[in-house]
Amino acid sequence: MKFDVSNMRLANKGKLRIEWADKNMPVLKLIRERFKKERPLKGVRLGCCLHVTTETAVLAVTLKSGGADVRLCASNPLSTQDDVAASLVRDFKIPVFAIRGENNKVYYEHIDTTLAHRPHMTMDDGADLVSTIHKSRRDLVSNIMGSTEETTTGIIRLRSLEKSNKLLFPVIAVNDADTKHLFDNRYGTGQSTIDGIIRATNMLIAGRIFVVSGYGWCGRGVAMRAKGMGANVVVTEVDPVKALEAVMDGFSVLPMKVAAKKGDIFVSLTGDTSVLRAEHFRLMKDGAVIANAGHFNVEIDIPALERMSRCKRVIRSGLEEYTLKGGKRLNLLGEGRLVNLACAEGHPAVVMDMSFANQALAAEYLVKNHGRLENRVYRVPENIDKNIAKLKLKSMGVSIDRLTSLQKKYLSSWEIGT
Repeated sequence: MKFDVSNMRLANKGKLRIEWADKNMPVLKLIRERFKKERPLKGVRLGCCLHVTTETAVLAVTLKSGGADVRLCASNPLSTQDDVAASLVRDFKIPVFAIRGENNKVYYEHIDTTLAHRPHMTMDDGADLVSTIHKSRRDLVSNIMGSTEETTTGIIRLRSLEKSNKLLFPVIAVNDADTKHLFDNRYGTGQSTIDGIIRATNMLIAGRIFVVSGYGWCGRGVAMRAKGMGANVVVTEVDPVKALEAVMDGFSVLPMKVAAKKGDIFVSLTGDTSVLRAEHFRLMKDGAVIANAGHFNVEIDIPALERMSRCKRVIRSGLEEYTLKGGKRLNLLGEGRLVNLACAEGHPAVVMDMSFANQALAAEYLVKNHGRLENRVYRVPENIDKNIAKLKLKSMGVSIDRLTSLQKKYLSSWEIGT
């Protein structure tokens, strides 16, 4: 079996951490038990480009239990947990091509190796597999049933392909499932981003001016958690509706040029490029901390920061201090990559349970329905989304009400009024 991981001697540690994650992913465990019996993915070559974490390991094992021939590479150069990668290879016989800190050349070599498996289906977090297929591996398209996509950034790229009529196979937008973005993006990103900042800096959040750029579900989560820890939260936005929501949620909303002068900690979560750039760096306080929680490392204009600086040094693991030509110091976390994965462990397993349940069931759905799907970006079917929510509630020991026959009749009727 071919693989490329950092250090196989880390496998024992990785195995224990995977076991811990598995205990906190009861919905995926139920799916895995059914998959073992029914084998709905039997014979399907599945190329996965995901963050190689303990939670992803549980997903990969679940997919393999369903009969899939899984090959995994990293969806970010700094998100791989090397012990997990080693354990997946040794203990679960899943080929992994991922090394924490790999450069761009190796990153794309690993993507190419994953695609060399000639997958019937891809599973992306950021759409790099699908993007590569559309750019340079169109020879694979005739064999592909479809793809699933995990994150907002990937969906943006895929909808762009769809809008230009260039999407070559159907895609299930896992990120659009309510049981994904309402929980993973909000509560997962909210907690893990704060976790990454604290691990990298050991800063006290209380009393700080905490600038959140982007008030989507991820931004909402970070703003909410920072506020809960005593920060004075400022939101920057370009969307008037989202800006209005932030105001109504009790946050200050300012243009970045104004916020740049005030902030102690800055986090970008927009999915766009050059959100924090030279004009903002010039205005920031000495000692300001800059982090990114968007998928790609383009939200912070690092080349501009490099040009403006006379020197830089690593102060702590995951923290680079840039000294600007005038003597001011700015602190960049995680090389501008996903701070929750570059400086911490990513989302807790209990919330990834629902996200990866969507991935597993979306893969099953593609196998059963790909012949009837157009080359479009689809939402996860509502019945799958609601079933995951029911299973999650059951695992938490939570019961809910059911509609009575009278209530059902009332909701389906137009005749009954005042």
